[in-house]
Order: sequence, then structure tokens, then C-alpha cells
Amino acid sequence: MISAQTIRTSIEELSAITKVELCVMDLGGETVASTSERDFLDVSIVINFANSPVDSQVIGDVHLFKILDEGDPAYVLLAKGDSEHAYMVGKIGVSQLQNLVVAYKERFDRNNFFQNLLLDNMLLIDVYNRARKLKIEVSVPRVIILVETKNVQDNTAQELLSSMYGQHSGDYVTAVDENSVILIKNLGRGQNYEDVHKIATTIVDMMNTEAMLNVRVSYGTIVEEIKDLSKSFKEAKMALEVGRIFYAEKRVNAYNTLGIGRLIYQLPESLCKIFIDEIFGDKEVPDDLDEETLNTINKFFENNLNVSETSRQLFVHRNTLVYRIEKLEKSSGLDVRNFDDALTFKIALMVISYMKYLEGRQ
Repeated sequence: MISAQTIRTSIEELSAITKVELCVMDLGGETVASTSERDFLDVSIVINFANSPVDSQVIGDVHLFKILDEGDPAYVLLAKGDSEHAYMVGKIGVSQLQNLVVAYKERFDRNNFFQNLLLDNMLLIDVYNRARKLKIEVSVPRVIILVETKNVQDNTAQELLSSMYGQHSGDYVTAVDENSVILIKNLGRGQNYEDVHKIATTIVDMMNTEAMLNVRVSYGTIVEEIKDLSKSFKEAKMALEVGRIFYAEKRVNAYNTLGIGRLIYQLPESLCKIFIDEIFGDKEVPDDLDEETLNTINKFFENNLNVSETSRQLFVHRNTLVYRIEKLEKSSGLDVRNFDDALTFKIALMVISYMKYLEGRQ
């Protein structure tokens, strides 16, 4: 339903231009918005008019009009003035508000359609029938971009995203929970995942600069049919969660680049425990590495196990780096200078992070 603030803004602008006092009331006689602090008519008169068969009426110097929604009364507009000018302004107000009712209803219907589509609450035949009725193209490349807003209570993120990607371009913005906003992005035939990543990065930057929001963004695979949007949505949700567990430093995560993180995410907890026990046995499990050691190992991996380059980037002597690596080898039994051990250690760290995540959910 159209908001009271929107109605108020509309009639205030019209009243300021025409100098005619306007008031919008619901069918029960409650004032929705008014440009005057004084009552126009007794509430009982307005209710009787709302229930009458006529669409307009004049009582004294007040013109009454019905605002219709698909032929049924939705509101009553009152225009105060005993001249044809007030009558004409009232008719203009009715036309304007009825167009707003239609526009907001269409927006609500589309929003409801996409929410049910993403949550798999629709039959396949209903998807195409409703899309046709709402004039939504069904065979267009689209992708779901998910923006995690950290439980922001207001609609700042959704409003900003809507201003960036409006419906005129075929894009739609909606939400299915209070923690995230969903952009259903319409893509051109030549656009690919590189373009989607640029869009996602732009969203992160805009949210930070315009609304001071530190958001995380993820996206699923590009789909060609509207019925497959729920698949892209599920993939975006997984990418967001996997990114939170394994790639916390990244603000944008794509489902098609999750790599081994996606594989570990789908493992049962029992198998993860068996793997950790098998690798470390009675040795110390590296689940509480100090920040210095962790940074050293991560930088060592980034430089493809190159000791010289890693020590240069960390501004430490080569022997200091070797000492740290050997210290880790004594505690874990793995020499990360060896490719197989390095790979095992890297996977073990990710599995431990996943197990911590599972414990935190319980």
C-alpha cells in the first residue's frame, strides 16, 4: 500500500502550487495526510460519502472525491474551495494519487513475485504466468548479487541500491530477511563474470562512501531463464557464508571462485574431525596460532613457498623466517617448505576454521 509520507508529499506539492487546501482520508474517516490543521468536514459525512455510489460530491465549500483502486474506493480526497478551481485541483489530485496507487501496487506485486521466486515458493507454470502478467522478461541473462548489511534496522542499504540500479534498466531490488538486500541484476548479452565482479565492487565502495556501511557482497552464477534465479540466489548465499568463514579479508565473494572453501563447506563435521586427528594425531593442533606466526605462514604461501621473497616482504632476516617455520614444524609435525606438507597445513587451517564456525552455530 502507498505510504502516508508519499501521499503527504504529493498533496503538499499540489497545494503549494494551486493554493487549495487538500486532505486525504481513509474509508474509516481517519486522516492520512492533510495540508491544513483544521478539520474539513465531520468524519461521519466522509464515511457516508465513501459508502455511497457516487464518485464525487460537494458539501458547502468542500469537494469530495473517491480515489479508486481497480474500481474500488481506497481513499477519499477533500479539496476546500467553492470555485471550479478547487474542483479542478481535486480532479488533478485524484488522477495523481490513483497513478501512485497503481505504481506502488505494481511495485509490491513485483517485489512479492521475486521474493517467492527466490525462496522456491512458486510452481513453474505460475512463474511464467505471473512474469508475463507483470511484464517481466523471462529469457534474459541475470545474476543474483547479495549485499549483507549486518542487521541494519533502516532501509538505507535498500534505498541506496535502488537508486543505483532502478527498475527502468530491468534490475530489481528486494529483501527476504533483515540482514541482507538482494539485487536481481539484468545483464547484457556480452557481459560476463568480470563485469559482475566490477558491479559488486562498486556496490561495496558506494555503500561505504555514501552510507558509511561496511558491507559484504556475494553473487551466484549467471542464469539465462527467470526460473533459475532461485539457484543463483542459493549460490550467492553459499558464497557469502563460505567467504565469511574462509576469506574474511575479501569484501566480494563469487560462487564460481570459492575453490576449496566450497568443498570443505560441504563436508560433514565428523569427517572434518577425522581429518584433523589423522593429520596431527597427538601433536598440537594449530587452532590458536599467534598473529605473527599466522601472518608469516600466509605470506609464505602467497609467495609460493619462496623463503627469500617472503623474508624480504616481511622485513625479517632469512634465518628468522626459517626459525619460525622450523618452530611450526616441531609443534605440528608439518614442514611447510615442502609442497605436500604446505598443502596439508593450508587445508587443515581451513578445516579448523570451518569447525569453529560450526561450533559457533550450536
